Amino acid sequence: MAGSDLVELAKRRGFFFGSNGAYGGTAGFYTFGPRGAALKRNLEDAWRDRFTLKEGNQEIEAPTVMPEPVFEASGHLEGFDDMLVECGECGVSHRADHLVEDATDIEDAEALPGSEVETLIRDHDIACPACGTPLAGREVEDFNLMFATNIGPGDSKPGYLRPETAQGIFVEFPRLKEYARGQLPFGVTQIGPAYRNEISPRGGLLRLREFTQAELEQFIDPEDDDPPLDRVADVEVRLYPADEQGTDGETYLEMPIGEAVAEGVVGSAWVGYYLGLANEWYERIGVDMDRFRFRQHLPGERAHYAADCWDAESEIDGDWIEIAGFAYRGDYDLSKHAEHADDTFTVFKRYDEPRTVERATVDPDMSVLGPEFGGRAGEVAAALERLVERDPDAFEADAVTLELDDGETVTVETDLANFSIEDTTETGEHVTPHVVEPSFGVGRTVQTLLAHAYAEDEVDGEDRTYLGLVPEIAPVDVAVFPLVSNADRLVELSERVADDLRDRGLAVSYDDSGSIGRRYRRQDEIGTPFCVTVDRDGIEGEGPDSVTVRERDGARQVRVPVDDLVEELDALLGGNDAAFEDLLERHDPVETDVETA
Repeated sequence: MAGSDLVELAKRRGFFFGSNGAYGGTAGFYTFGPRGAALKRNLEDAWRDRFTLKEGNQEIEAPTVMPEPVFEASGHLEGFDDMLVECGECGVSHRADHLVEDATDIEDAEALPGSEVETLIRDHDIACPACGTPLAGREVEDFNLMFATNIGPGDSKPGYLRPETAQGIFVEFPRLKEYARGQLPFGVTQIGPAYRNEISPRGGLLRLREFTQAELEQFIDPEDDDPPLDRVADVEVRLYPADEQGTDGETYLEMPIGEAVAEGVVGSAWVGYYLGLANEWYERIGVDMDRFRFRQHLPGERAHYAADCWDAESEIDGDWIEIAGFAYRGDYDLSKHAEHADDTFTVFKRYDEPRTVERATVDPDMSVLGPEFGGRAGEVAAALERLVERDPDAFEADAVTLELDDGETVTVETDLANFSIEDTTETGEHVTPHVVEPSFGVGRTVQTLLAHAYAEDEVDGEDRTYLGLVPEIAPVDVAVFPLVSNADRLVELSERVADDLRDRGLAVSYDDSGSIGRRYRRQDEIGTPFCVTVDRDGIEGEGPDSVTVRERDGARQVRVPVDDLVEELDALLGGNDAAFEDLLERHDPVETDVETA
């Protein structure tokens, strides 16, 4: 299947299309149409079911605009950049690393320094895709991807649209830990929009300026908390470790996730646990597992604070696309916010039994420090307290040198600190939790599902295109067709059937226009699992009224009494693979050529 086929189908059938077309369009923004919005909502519900509800986690919804200090603390102001190269002829900007990847065999040019990317552009005679002008000699610059804004009128405060949903969870940790009663481990999830001012959006839903993330932040005590790995130990996964990348071909390790963790292929048991969960979930929602893998980050890709990182990748149109990331982030995020914010980002860990420990303390002599340092005496005292926690041995000298808040250094005689070692009884300690983060791209998963579900075959001598979406994800559960639209009895029964199915909570499409074959084709193209046809044969016999039920993939049909229809369809849509076979055994199969009528 060519990517253009999927994009054309997505636009024609209302899955997604470029936004603001009436005004020339805006690159990097897509609107989900009626079918796409429903599919996306079903996908999010399936993710919430697996990673929030079944894991016993909390879910929040934080603002999408946050003040500048949040991103100073997180590092996004300094380091959230992509490589930009601008054409000197037409002025169009491009992702420099993407140009290199498209023109060479290099798979991850993003991990290279900018100077090396400049060299590759020159050595491979890479030209501007817009006008064809050579880009050799053009500087590769860092471009910050965040959208800036102002919060409030007049003397407003600078802010940014969040580039990820995670920061909303980290910033609110001091309150969220209270809801978890201060007990580790606990997880917090969030599904919502994020924004990145991409240099060159491309690939449909694969690289957008506004997109949806589904993220889980799992807070753990690194010394005491182990994942329930036994739940997924036997899940078979396809792994593409870092040491296998760059070799001839693609060498995968296919093994149970428990074995991968035990042998150190996956370095973190927590990351391994979520790889196992994700593998099961992707299979559940209809990803083609023959076109799916977990790829480990190369050393140049991995963030400096991340102990181990893996991406879930799917194959679309011959390319491997990142659709989720799994990272062990350590205590980086909470420690950074603790440095910048006016709150506590630790959890009190209570000991099983009280402990008596020796603790170095100071009791600064303010009667001397006050006259000597004036209004800064309090800062000096605080600096002494920090020093005794960090380096108590420093107080063995006659004097200590302290750094104050503005960077100024002062020297204080040790005697004035009243340094001592005291026995104290402690009932616990404050620990900074570590974070394990599975982060899922919702739009990229939508495009994966559509690409993997796309199929072509022949039914009753006619070519057919259909989407083999699993019922849980399909935007429409059931379509209802009156065989003719001008028969009062047929229309009345069709409308009643549709209403009864909607009352059961099913998404129902009612279609009375065109030949029955065309109606089937329309539903096949949006992935509707079952179609119900109300015909004269079902209402003119001696028995109870009946309808035909057609399943999408094999186009088989069975006649079902109307009184049994809601229960039978509810069971079919519950995900039982053998359900339609059971239906054929309980009711009368239909041999018909109505699809070509």
